[in-house]
Amino acid sequence: MKKNKKQTSPALPRTHKITILLNDEEYKVMRRYLSKYKISNRSHWMREIIMTSVVQRLTDDYPSLFSEEEMRG
Repeated sequence: MKKNKKQTSPALPRTHKITILLNDEEYKVMRRYLSKYKISNRSHWMREIIMTSVVQRLTDDYPSLFSEEEMRG
Protein backbone atom coordinates (compact mmCIF):
# COMPACT_ATOMS: atom_id res chain seq x y z
CA MET A 1 0.00 0.00 0.00
CA LYS A 2 1.34 3.43 -0.98
CA LYS A 3 1.54 6.26 1.49
CA ASN A 4 0.61 9.72 0.33
CA LYS A 5 3.55 11.96 1.13
CA LYS A 6 3.42 15.71 0.98
CA GLN A 7 6.15 16.97 -1.27
CA THR A 8 7.77 20.34 -0.88
CA SER A 9 8.15 22.41 -3.98
CA PRO A 10 11.43 21.47 -5.71
CA ALA A 11 11.76 25.10 -6.80
CA LEU A 12 11.92 26.26 -3.17
CA PRO A 13 14.03 23.83 -1.14
CA ARG A 14 14.55 24.70 2.51
CA THR A 15 18.27 25.11 2.98
CA HIS A 16 18.53 27.67 5.80
CA LYS A 17 18.44 26.42 9.35
CA ILE A 18 17.28 28.56 12.28
CA THR A 19 17.71 27.51 15.89
CA ILE A 20 15.91 29.08 18.83
CA LEU A 21 16.22 28.61 22.55
CA LEU A 22 13.28 28.60 24.96
CA ASN A 23 13.26 28.68 28.71
CA ASP A 24 11.42 25.94 30.64
CA GLU A 25 8.15 27.85 30.92
CA GLU A 26 8.07 28.83 27.24
CA TYR A 27 8.77 25.24 26.26
CA LYS A 28 5.99 23.90 28.50
CA VAL A 29 3.50 26.37 27.07
CA MET A 30 4.49 25.50 23.52
CA ARG A 31 4.21 21.76 24.20
CA ARG A 32 0.80 22.27 25.82
CA TYR A 33 -0.40 24.26 22.80
CA LEU A 34 0.86 21.64 20.34
CA SER A 35 -0.81 18.89 22.32
CA LYS A 36 -4.11 20.74 22.76
CA TYR A 37 -4.45 21.52 19.06
CA LYS A 38 -3.02 18.15 17.95
CA ILE A 39 -0.17 19.70 15.97
CA SER A 40 2.28 16.98 15.01
CA ASN A 41 4.54 18.91 12.65
CA ARG A 42 6.28 21.47 14.84
CA SER A 43 8.50 22.82 12.03
CA HIS A 44 5.55 23.52 9.76
CA TRP A 45 3.71 25.20 12.64
CA MET A 46 6.68 27.42 13.49
CA ARG A 47 7.20 28.44 9.85
CA GLU A 48 3.51 29.25 9.52
CA ILE A 49 3.42 31.34 12.73
CA ILE A 50 6.64 33.21 11.96
CA MET A 51 5.88 33.93 8.31
CA THR A 52 2.29 34.99 9.09
CA SER A 53 3.63 37.51 11.58
CA VAL A 54 6.32 38.78 9.19
CA VAL A 55 3.95 39.18 6.24
CA GLN A 56 1.34 40.89 8.43
CA ARG A 57 3.89 43.38 9.78
CA LEU A 58 5.18 44.13 6.26
CA THR A 59 1.62 44.62 5.03
CA ASP A 60 0.80 46.94 7.93
CA ASP A 61 3.97 48.97 7.38
CA TYR A 62 3.56 49.26 3.61
CA PRO A 63 3.23 52.92 2.58
CA SER A 64 -0.14 53.94 1.23
CA LEU A 65 -1.16 56.77 -1.08
CA PHE A 66 -3.44 58.38 1.52
CA SER A 67 -3.04 58.78 5.27
CA GLU A 68 -5.37 56.90 7.62
CA GLU A 69 -7.18 60.14 8.53
CA GLU A 70 -7.83 60.97 4.85
CA MET A 71 -9.26 57.51 4.23
CA ARG A 72 -11.67 57.80 7.18
CA GLY A 73 -12.85 61.34 6.41
